[in-house]
Amino acid sequence: MKKPFRDRLREGLIICDGAMGTVLDIQGYTSLPHELENLKHPDVVEGIHREYIGAGSEIIETNTFSANRLRLSQFHIEEKTREINIAGVEIARRAAGDGVYVAGSVGPTGMLLEPIGKVRRAQARDAFTEQIEALLEAGVDLLMLETFVSVNELDEALQAARSLTDLPIVAQKAFAEDGAILGGSYPVQVIEHLIEQGADIVGANCTVGPQRMFGIIKKIHKEGVVLVAQPAAGIPTLLNGRSIYHTTPAYLAAYARELVGSGVTLVGACCGSTPAHIRAIAEAVSGMDVGKPAPPAPKKISPGDTPPEPERAYYTGDNRWSKFARGAGTRLLTTVELDIPRGLDMDSVLEGAQYCMERKIDAVNITEGARARLRMSSIAISVQIQQRVGIETITHRAARDHNLIGAQAEILGAYALGLRNILCITGDPAGIGDYPHATSVYDVDAVGLIRALKCMNAGTDIMGNPIGAPTSFHISCAGNPSADDMDAEVAKMERKVEAGADMVFTQPVFEMRTLEQFLKRISHLKIGVMVGVIPLRSHKHADFLHNEVPGMRIPEAIRTRMRNAGETAARTGVGIAMDFLREAKSAVAGVYMMPPFRKYHVIDELLSVLR
Repeated sequence: MKKPFRDRLREGLIICDGAMGTVLDIQGYTSLPHELENLKHPDVVEGIHREYIGAGSEIIETNTFSANRLRLSQFHIEEKTREINIAGVEIARRAAGDGVYVAGSVGPTGMLLEPIGKVRRAQARDAFTEQIEALLEAGVDLLMLETFVSVNELDEALQAARSLTDLPIVAQKAFAEDGAILGGSYPVQVIEHLIEQGADIVGANCTVGPQRMFGIIKKIHKEGVVLVAQPAAGIPTLLNGRSIYHTTPAYLAAYARELVGSGVTLVGACCGSTPAHIRAIAEAVSGMDVGKPAPPAPKKISPGDTPPEPERAYYTGDNRWSKFARGAGTRLLTTVELDIPRGLDMDSVLEGAQYCMERKIDAVNITEGARARLRMSSIAISVQIQQRVGIETITHRAARDHNLIGAQAEILGAYALGLRNILCITGDPAGIGDYPHATSVYDVDAVGLIRALKCMNAGTDIMGNPIGAPTSFHISCAGNPSADDMDAEVAKMERKVEAGADMVFTQPVFEMRTLEQFLKRISHLKIGVMVGVIPLRSHKHADFLHNEVPGMRIPEAIRTRMRNAGETAARTGVGIAMDFLREAKSAVAGVYMMPPFRKYHVIDELLSVLR
């Protein structure tokens, strides 16, 4: 037989249950309000109570959270208020038997009280009085006032309860305020106020996940105050109209240990939690004393075993390309752009990387969805190349495909995986590619991406928030020596350098005059230039690049030469590239080669000029 609840409370830690609505949703009972299931499917509700008891709950809450007249009126069933509450208690008592406590759940009205809203405080108190009278009549062991955002509304529920019973009353606020408010004295003031208003047990539930809940609770604990904490299972995402929670039982349980250690006597969970979460909590806090931190679990090491060294949080390998680039001028740098095929098979890319490695190319360029075509992630391909081949990559990232959160998240992930060289581009609009109806994001352009990387190198994100240890990215950008509006191109280059670019990779150039004019216009920027070179394959190839690819300009004389070459066009295209490189190599930091797909032998011919 269970003891009177106040006697049990003096003995220490008690496990509460978790969410009812979440489990009803999971089982397919998604109609609102969930409290109506007390009348429609009482066996289902009872089954959920039993699952929580089996998981370790010593308190179960009645399925009556929204069962006050004002809230039920939104569903036009306010006349069922008493019936729903009576049924909710009877169902819970059947499941609880003689060993588990039944808490009458009372939630807010779902309406704003005066002076902000139209509901008078007296109306709210009357609604709570009606509900609590029914709960008491049916035989609850205690009352659980929960998820009240408004302290004024919680006051009305608390006063209604106190005027009707001497049973223990739990009063829980849902702290929806921002971190600055919660970091101050506000939570303490609320808790002290609730105690003054007659609450026996005070604390917080819902709205915030376990980590933020712990931050709130550790501020308000003091001797003689009995605390309750029932965090939500993180922040939900909305899928097909349902809130989906992602916090695992293990994560919630880990914070339950912290909560109990910081002084919580009643610990459970709220929205998004299931019996699995409560089972994990019960196991994690078993044997703990309230207010005493649990010792860390000892690691089991077999005799003679050497404890493993802690794994590094991220790759710390050397960045050879960065050293080469910063020493530009002592020798000519070389990179090769590898053509990325559709799908999953990257064997041709790895073969190309190996070919470049054997010829001592400094790095390979990996594009990201060039021309808005669907291709494997440039980060994934770059990591494979560095790990399986050993040559460094220059990973292209496009502003088109990622919002500011996703762009920075992926760049941090790239760093953790060992990528150190990023080339920032704005990216062609999605409308020209494989999915013309896809959305182009463009939260920022290439300049914004560069600035984000520069901030990470200083140890912050683009908004100045610290990220811990700084990164050490070598940052590159793109430039177009053949731009229609060279004034605008130079102005853009100035912004890129100001934002933090270390190197510029140009669009393909075919004649020395174009390169010289570009270098003269950007000479004040003091940035290394990797000149782009692409061997033309045929006169059709030349015409396509000139007429159909944005930013590409091939002089008429070269297009005529390719047109007249006939069957020797491919050989002529390589010759044009070699002639250009003989003139250009002394004017630039390096050469950025773009050979035809799988025609890697062309690299050898270009290298013969460079070396």
